[in-house]
Amino acid sequence: MALKTISARGELNAGMAIVVECGNHRLTMDQPKNAAGQDLGPTPLEAILAAVAGCFGTIGRFIAHQQKIELRGMRFEIEADYDPAGLLGRDPEVRPGFQELRVNVEIDADLDRAGKQALLEQIEKRCPVADNLTHGTRLVSVLL
Repeated sequence: MALKTISARGELNAGMAIVVECGNHRLTMDQPKNAAGQDLGPTPLEAILAAVAGCFGTIGRFIAHQQKIELRGMRFEIEADYDPAGLLGRDPEVRPGFQELRVNVEIDADLDRAGKQALLEQIEKRCPVADNLTHGTRLVSVLL
């Protein structure tokens, strides 16, 4: 199958808010007021957590449809740990990204615990957001 390319366009003006156009949608990310932002939207790190939930839910729905499982719903509790010293440039030895990301998932379907665990494992394996986070993706930044 051929590769598919998706794109987004973003802009940072005065302040900390970044407005990104993704397809027909606009996403505003910002920092909290105590971090020089206006709290107009989630932080970029919080947006990653939201993207994990969105991807798990979407892929869960795809798999359930393919396997003819009645998936009534899913709930997600997601946490991630990072050391601000890395992203603030205070310690060059500290990684700026997440040290660990934990996803707790509740699945509402007529499956026993083993069946739900197998479904969750398939979701994690097929979720492109999880794949990008766990396996990395080559990042190419170009100054225009």
